[in-house]
Amino acid sequence: MAMASSSVSHCLISNPSLQLKKKGFLGHGWPGGRPTYSFSDDSNSNSKNSKNSGIRPMKINATAQAPPFPLLQPPKVEDSPSEWEPADPDFYKIGYVRSMRAYGVEFKEGPDGFGVYASKDVEPLRRARVIMEIPLELMLTISQKLPWMFFPDIIPVGHPIFDIINSTNPETDWDLRLACLFLFAFDREGNFWQLYGDFLPGADECTSLLLASEEELLELQDANLASTIRGQQRRALEFWEKNWHNGVPLKIKRLARDPERFIWAVSIAQSRCINMQMRIGALVQDANMLIPYADMLNHSFQPNCFFHWRFKDRMLEVMINAGQRIKKGDEMTVNYMSGLQNNMLMQRYGFSSPVNPWDVINFSGNVRIHLDSFLSVFNISGLPEEYYHNSELSNDGDTFVDGAVIAAARRLPTWSDGDVPPIPSVERRAVKELQEECKQMLAEFPTTSKQDQNTLDSSPEASRTLEAAMRYRLHRKLLIEKVMQALDIYQERILF
Repeated sequence: MAMASSSVSHCLISNPSLQLKKKGFLGHGWPGGRPTYSFSDDSNSNSKNSKNSGIRPMKINATAQAPPFPLLQPPKVEDSPSEWEPADPDFYKIGYVRSMRAYGVEFKEGPDGFGVYASKDVEPLRRARVIMEIPLELMLTISQKLPWMFFPDIIPVGHPIFDIINSTNPETDWDLRLACLFLFAFDREGNFWQLYGDFLPGADECTSLLLASEEELLELQDANLASTIRGQQRRALEFWEKNWHNGVPLKIKRLARDPERFIWAVSIAQSRCINMQMRIGALVQDANMLIPYADMLNHSFQPNCFFHWRFKDRMLEVMINAGQRIKKGDEMTVNYMSGLQNNMLMQRYGFSSPVNPWDVINFSGNVRIHLDSFLSVFNISGLPEEYYHNSELSNDGDTFVDGAVIAAARRLPTWSDGDVPPIPSVERRAVKELQEECKQMLAEFPTTSKQDQNTLDSSPEASRTLEAAMRYRLHRKLLIEKVMQALDIYQERILF
């Protein structure tokens, strides 16, 4: 898909939005690799909120008076949405016996995976509020830089898995290292991940494109993204062939007897990893971490939770943002990583969003748009509301003011100081050029957005990866169509 020429000079980004679910990974099937966080050492300080599969209603408020494992009581089915069911009681038990705690939230499991939901109303407070505590002992962590350090260190001295980890490229192979550690945990007797792995998505439930077939990659209708994924698939396969050949010891061979097993582990590592800075005693290190239960939080561009490292207890805290009002049944979300376009979200997590505020459309021309006209969108020019708000573009919280026109105001180049602003006729011609380029982009796709939507609606049995690929191309087309609408309104209602 040729969306931009070799000399890109202009781009439009899509509008901000609410919450987005990630199918088949990380909590809801999207829990996969996570955003990078850096948190203060003060357990009472509010960390920077930077960071979207489902579980059942089970109240897990832990209090001193509460009986042990209160979550094991039968859940109230009537409290759950029809498509979501309470998580298996063992999901809570395996963590509670190892000091994991959750307060005021319940895990639910639905057709797209796990999610975390509020079990009661939470009034806004001046300080962040803890809803989960996960001890270091339950995690799988490896330092991002040499020397490789693991907390907890579950690899015995001299075990050949360390040699495999040590052979990776320190700059680029973080996911391969974490996948090796992940597979080793499954093989270690009595390890927590042997139990927790039962609740992770299998290969047929993941949306990671690492698991996609060639036919499914073609459904992306994005040659560049498909080529990138093929390269990642070859990289993982070559790593497996190099380290899991017939001559390796059984203790290594049984970790991943076939390449599909290893590639699945890499997809879990990519989509569920949380990159953050943690302090262990006097040691402060940046680490790649697999954190159980926290990986069940879905992604949102406007999250209500964030992660904080409580160093004195070697504990990860999931906290509600200060001043955040939560209603019973609201989904608890985090921001996996800000600033990523949909192609990068697909590459890392296996999902895309029609309301990604960072997605862009690249234009090849030298069209210039008068900035002062865009200022009217912000009501700076004193225009009445009907001139800058279009109800046709408002749906599910996605308003015109917060959408494509504001995005255009951020990203389109404007006349420079000292130049005379173009007259309206010149601006209209410029807008027409942008619209024509948008039409050309849409014409290059083999299908239309309506055809994509009909295909999705008529293919309920499609694989996770195929569905993710079709949604990606649909979201791309919807963005282009919205930009065309915004430019149309710009010239007809705002331009003066």
